[in-house]
Amino acid sequence: MITTNTSCNVASLNVYSPTDSNPWNRQKVNHLFRRLGFGAIPETVDNALNQNPSTLIDNLIDEALNLNPTPAPEWGYWVKDDFDATPENSVEYRRNWKNQMVADMFQNNLRDRLTLFWSNHFVTEDNVYSSPAYMFQYYNLLQLHALGNFKDFTSDIGLSSAMLIYLNGNENTKNRPNENYGRELYELFTLGVDNGYTQNDIVETARALTGWNKRELRWGPITFDENKFDNEEKTIFGQTGNWDYYDIIRILFEERPQQIAQFICTKLYRYFISPVVNENIVNQLAQTFFETNFEIAPVLRQLFKSEHFFDQRSLGVCIKSPVDIQVNFFKDLNFELPADFEFNNKIRGGCQELGQELLKPVDVAGWQGDKDWIDSSTLTTRWDRIGWYLWRSWRHNEEQFRVLAISIMGGDSSDVELVSRSILDYFLSKELLSATEYSQGLEIFKDQVPENYFEDGTWSLNWNTAPRQVYILLQFLITIPEFQLK
Repeated sequence: MITTNTSCNVASLNVYSPTDSNPWNRQKVNHLFRRLGFGAIPETVDNALNQNPSTLIDNLIDEALNLNPTPAPEWGYWVKDDFDATPENSVEYRRNWKNQMVADMFQNNLRDRLTLFWSNHFVTEDNVYSSPAYMFQYYNLLQLHALGNFKDFTSDIGLSSAMLIYLNGNENTKNRPNENYGRELYELFTLGVDNGYTQNDIVETARALTGWNKRELRWGPITFDENKFDNEEKTIFGQTGNWDYYDIIRILFEERPQQIAQFICTKLYRYFISPVVNENIVNQLAQTFFETNFEIAPVLRQLFKSEHFFDQRSLGVCIKSPVDIQVNFFKDLNFELPADFEFNNKIRGGCQELGQELLKPVDVAGWQGDKDWIDSSTLTTRWDRIGWYLWRSWRHNEEQFRVLAISIMGGDSSDVELVSRSILDYFLSKELLSATEYSQGLEIFKDQVPENYFEDGTWSLNWNTAPRQVYILLQFLITIPEFQLK
């Protein structure tokens, strides 16, 4: 295939082996955990430094594969009457489950990173279907299939109650076929816009998808109604027969496998590597996807273990989403907050304020991400939001700021310049290009401590001013443009 768009990262998919010029260090470990998951506490980073990168990635993927979905809440399969009989309204139940999603992000890594990714691929908007039970069941499917077989994933998600209502599948009958799901199945979920299908394919697909309309109780299961199914021949991708829903999935993956593989691997690349796509790399990933019958995990192993993933030009090229800017930072910090602070609820609210309301993307095409995450308004809101979290952490326990610095340094240190730079570097994807920002950070870090204390060895991280110095430095850190990148 002719490459029409090349990335500045030209490293291969060969397995990464640390070298003097590309070492396995804290920067690489943080890169791994911030891309595959939502960051890691300093202890986890230190442990990772003693592991082989490929072995570590295999372990992270295996852990994600073996992780059970979050257990169902009491109301996970309730119908409308059940919810009406409780004091809370449906909005509160949905909000509580979004808080659970935040909790899962803090507890887990790759599985819940992918759960977030797929929620922006197989998009639904929770306010459209309203049922908290449908929300849980949809979320459960995202977790269940996050690293599994994409063909099975596509089949199951299309029959979820949330999706049937969101894209009008529950209104699709033989007398009034609705094309919404058929169109998005091809355009957004498997092939891409105008890639390998025609309007007639959509029309015929809609007919084959009819019949999933039966619901005996409001917010109850939606099942197949044979009387509303179009029981006539349809021609889709050149195959003619009395096709139904399951036939559509089979025919799609039989007739358009290369297009599916290319489309999904491009999305994975943009999400995990860079918004600028290296098509040669995507082609190789797509071939793996095709050869493994659309298993997701082998593609991720190939990508994450590669020289391409760990190349210096992969670092700091993705703009952090509202989830990343909050969850990553505070997982890296590993700070305690007051029990009554309701941190998960605050993170969820912050995501909504910054334009990434969980389980409610902006439209069926999802959040576009990257530069869409930041404008003059959201940038200052990011600073204010993170600064407020830091302030609450400071008010709760000042000493944890000293503990953080000592953890980063691996012990006490009296080298004020090294400490300041190390703290900044720890939370950035790569070193700052401008020495001026390091100098600014150092001056802020040293402020209000007599200069001679640094010169005569009086000062160290065990000095009484150190916690506040770290706090002020972190407040400076969050305003550095490079802090917005991962």
